[in-house]
Amino acid sequence: MFSKIDLRSGYFGVTYYHMRVKDCDVMKTAFRTRYGHYEFLVMPFGLTNAPTAFMDMLNRVFQPQLDRFFVVFINDILIYSKSESKHAQHLRTVLQILREKQLYAKFSKCEFWLKEVGFLGHVVFADGIRVDPSKISAITNWKAPKNVAEVRSFLGLVGYYQCFFQNFSIIALQMTKLLQKNVQFVCSDECQVDVSLSGLGYVLMQSGKVISYASRQLKPHERNYLTHDFELAAIVFALKIWRHYLYGEKATYLHIIKV
Repeated sequence: MFSKIDLRSGYFGVTYYHMRVKDCDVMKTAFRTRYGHYEFLVMPFGLTNAPTAFMDMLNRVFQPQLDRFFVVFINDILIYSKSESKHAQHLRTVLQILREKQLYAKFSKCEFWLKEVGFLGHVVFADGIRVDPSKISAITNWKAPKNVAEVRSFLGLVGYYQCFFQNFSIIALQMTKLLQKNVQFVCSDECQVDVSLSGLGYVLMQSGKVISYASRQLKPHERNYLTHDFELAAIVFALKIWRHYLYGEKATYLHIIKV
């Protein structure tokens, strides 16, 4: 069971004392207009550390609930529970804290008692997560890039979902090369098809079900590796990126090298 809460006015719209700028830093926010000199006393939009500061505040406010039945990203709150009765308790707890801390939600953007919920570009449901269908449409309908900026934008979008792609970095190799300096920009057919060239691919599975995909391109010196060195490089990299899953656990490693 899921509920999603959208906080209103993430930064200086929140109660004054929550995001007050330190006295010693107030002068750093100064700006001048024809009407005079002004300084922000509370956190404004646009400051580099504004999202970090706001996230830190929410994490401290909801520390006892964090990752137990509550996650938050900037001003988007997700509450999740295994049963309706538990969800009622969790929802009541979160709403009570919001009231006590005078944090206000935009009701029109809140959703309650859902079997599945869209969150950060994903659809979360009881059996796992999948890509938001609207994002899939955006990817499949994306026109062929005409310059480096468009290539970077496209790779940024699909790269966000690379855990759902097997051997993503290998597939995107030809397009990634277009980002290099002193390379003629030619978006050829090779950039628009599924091509496996030189790289290492990994998949983390449990009981036959995929948990996550990962891949990377070979570094120049790795192209000279022998087969067993490829295998070891793949294992080492997989252990590093999935150490939070595998540390202290028994696992079986199967090696398949594509060159």
